[in-house]
Amino acid sequence: MNRTKTEIQAMAKNKDAVINRILHTVTDLRVREAPEGEAASRTITGYAILFGVPSAPLYDWEDEEAREVIAPEAVTKERLDGCDIKMTMFHDRQLILARSKNGAGTLKYGVDDKGVYFEFEAPNTVDGDKALELVRRGDISGCSFAFSTHYYDSAYVQRTVQRVDGKTIITYTVNVITGIYDFTLAADPAYPDTNCEAEVRELIRELREQEQPDGKEEREKKVREQVREMRRAATLSL
Repeated sequence: MNRTKTEIQAMAKNKDAVINRILHTVTDLRVREAPEGEAASRTITGYAILFGVPSAPLYDWEDEEAREVIAPEAVTKERLDGCDIKMTMFHDRQLILARSKNGAGTLKYGVDDKGVYFEFEAPNTVDGDKALELVRRGDISGCSFAFSTHYYDSAYVQRTVQRVDGKTIITYTVNVITGIYDFTLAADPAYPDTNCEAEVRELIRELREQEQPDGKEEREKKVREQVREMRRAATLSL
């Protein structure tokens, strides 16, 4: 179908749009053990990003679900060095435990085959002590990270669809991350919080409109054709 100039401009605008996302990672957070005879360690380590691991469902309906996956090539050490990443608790940017300052700060990180790992010394503050205790007890079980990408551009995010046991499984593979803003310690990172779910619903709606911009028009066209066919059949039967 020929697209109008307005439609083409709208699609081009969406393709260039930068979308901010939060993705949750279940990982083994731990406080590094100190050598015998030394003071208790305050170093917290873990993974903020796991490559190739499907996220919790963006949505999970009876006949369809969608998930995100971060590809290994999506994040590089050079990309991380260009960001000032804050390590926070519970998505509260006022509860800063460390920050990267473009590779020169208190948040240390690296990239390996598994994903993006980190470590930091918990500060001698109420929040730092709380983080240490919650990680030691296992009450904080993972991380989330906030990132941005061109979600409507297939060179950045690739959409694949599979049918598994009669259910449609949609996977959005993030191949390029344009920026990372924070890592956060989370009590239950396997499931998005309410605000994140609302953002996901809006994103999925926009993606569907992008992928099927003519859906409504096509349906209306089919209805009109069916009506014309019914009228022709009625005329022939007279």
